[in-house]
Parts: sequence; C-alpha cells; structure tokens
Amino acid sequence: MTTLETIEIETAAQPAAAVIWMHGLGADGNDFAPLVPELARSGIPAVRFIFPHAPMQPVTINNGYVMRAWYDVSFGDLEGKAKRADERGVRASQAAIEALIAGENQRGIASRRIVLAGFSQGGAIALQTGLRHGERLAGVMALSTYLPLADSLAAEASAANRDVPIFYAHGTYDPVIPLAMAMMSHAQLHEAGYAVEWHQYPMQHSVCVEEVADISHWLRAVLA
Repeated sequence: MTTLETIEIETAAQPAAAVIWMHGLGADGNDFAPLVPELARSGIPAVRFIFPHAPMQPVTINNGYVMRAWYDVSFGDLEGKAKRADERGVRASQAAIEALIAGENQRGIASRRIVLAGFSQGGAIALQTGLRHGERLAGVMALSTYLPLADSLAAEASAANRDVPIFYAHGTYDPVIPLAMAMMSHAQLHEAGYAVEWHQYPMQHSVCVEEVADISHWLRAVLA
C-alpha cells in the first residue's frame, strides 16, 4: 500500500476533528490549502486539514504523461453512461485514504469526527472510500466529480455510513465532467437512500465563492 505524503494545517491547537481533502488530476495537496483560513474564519471548530498528494503515475488520456493521479483515466472513461474507472487504481487510493483515517484515529480523532472531501478525481475517491468505510464518518464532500465503481456500491456499502451527510456540488458548464454525469451519480446515491445535499453553480471545472460559503455552512453543521 502506498503511504501518502501530506500537507497538514490546523485551525487551532488540539483539533477535535479532521478533514482529509483530495485534489484533482495533475494537481497536488497544495491545491485547496489556501481555502483553510477562509473556512477557519467561518466558525468551524478546531480542525486538522489534511491534504494528501496523490501518487505519481502515467495517465493514459494525457498520452502517458506522469503526473499526480488517484487512478488512471483512459479515453472514453468520462463519456456516455458507462463512467468507467481504473478499478485497481481506485481501490489502491481507497486503501491509502483508509490508512490516513486510521492515522487520525490513532491521534485521537474518531471516525465520526472525520470528513472526507475531494475535487474531481479526489471527489471520486472521497465517495469510494467514505461510503465503504466501516465506521461512521462526519460527512463526505464531493466536488465536481462522479461516483466511481457504482455497480459494486450496493454489495460493498458500509451500513455505518448509510446515513452519512454528503455535500455534492458541480458546475453547470463543466467541460471535464459533464453536469449530466454528476446528476446521474447524484440520482444513483439518492435512489440508494443516501442523504445528499445537492448544489450546482454557474461555473466550469472549478470552485466558486458561493460554493466555498456553502461548504463552510455544511462543515459547521456536520462538525458541530
């Protein structure tokens, strides 16, 4: 199993909660770290934000160029209804995030006080891991993403996280992961009985000011 390098930022001494936040394809853990001061000002409790760096690996859709990726992406993976994903890569990243959760447990933060968050590929891993984790989490945040390995979720879903709060947000003009794909994933989660808070914003494959405000509100609620 890969041991991930991470960036850690604590909003106050002795954090009582943690947010493990995965970046998108080709980025790294620095991508969302600049949001921490703004989130801290919103009144969330003392939180340890953990921003892991995905492993370096060749990505097929980018002509095999080596970059940080949670799993490989091939041509056609994000088209149509198939929503295929590199299963071995997805599961390897899931195991690596499980190890980060275990590390926080060892540092005294219970799973119930941990949020898994992610953008794009990172959001896919947040959903993959969070819905299968054996202990109840505080929440799952899925930004500009889709549900990977959806066909296996029913068999693998953890009973402990059947009612986990899910913040799902997407841009209406996203050219990378089309809104229709995200809406399909949202519908699958809803039909499976998950508590999904859906948001959409007039943006492309990015994060906007209004979204950050909604994230702040949601984090305050699930970590209260």
